[in-house]
Amino acid sequence: MASTKSYLDFILDCLSELEGITFRPMMGEYILYCQGRIFGGIYDDRFLVKPTATAKRLMPKAQYELPYDGGKEMLLADNIEDRAFMKELVEGMYPELPETKKRRK
Repeated sequence: MASTKSYLDFILDCLSELEGITFRPMMGEYILYCQGRIFGGIYDDRFLVKPTATAKRLMPKAQYELPYDGGKEMLLADNIEDRAFMKELVEGMYPELPETKKRRK
């Protein structure tokens, strides 16, 4: 099942306190970036984030879920309607995220 544009819009609204949030559609799902670094995505209308130390600390009871068959486990984000929490989560995760590799043309 692919994710809906309306759920993407909802998540982007929840992330509206942050600058530099972008997304890329990918095979019916959406990859989310903060200032060019991948921090999570929307998979089957679920907001999943990478399991960084900050994400695990801020969401200690979050469930690990697979974004898709064969993918690496990610954390199912909770408390997503709290914009201050979302800002703290993504800003805390940012330094722990690898830089995105440049694609060859």
